[in-house]
Amino acid sequence: MTIETTSAGTTESDTVRKILTATGDTWAVVGLSSNRSRAAYGVAAELRRHGKRIVPVHPKAETVHGEQGYASLADIPFPVDVVDVFVNSEHAGQIADEAVAIGAKAVWFQLGVVDEDAYARTRAAGLDMVMDRCPAIEIPLLD
Repeated sequence: MTIETTSAGTTESDTVRKILTATGDTWAVVGLSSNRSRAAYGVAAELRRHGKRIVPVHPKAETVHGEQGYASLADIPFPVDVVDVFVNSEHAGQIADEAVAIGAKAVWFQLGVVDEDAYARTRAAGLDMVMDRCPAIEIPLLD
């Protein structure tokens, strides 16, 4: 594994730690539905076990893990700290741009979700960002 260093001199691991421990506890999970066989469902459950408030974002706007769902990030009527993205890479950039627009503090692209241009735009807008990693894998590594 390579350690990436940002222009500010912090490593990607530093950013992961910051997002998971200091950025805030309200996580909008884009792509989260009530389908228990999808990765987003299990990751959201793990985030909840670690004290995060999960906000499902899915066109169906389903209630998941006891939390009201919303059809889009713009529909959420309260502040969101982190936007966790479970969509195909070709759609992820639009979600990152929406995260910037709603005033989120960070964006997290899940394993397999990669968009270098979206990463650059999001970082340039002042948000922390992690790409191609999973918070459910990273949280236990913080100890």
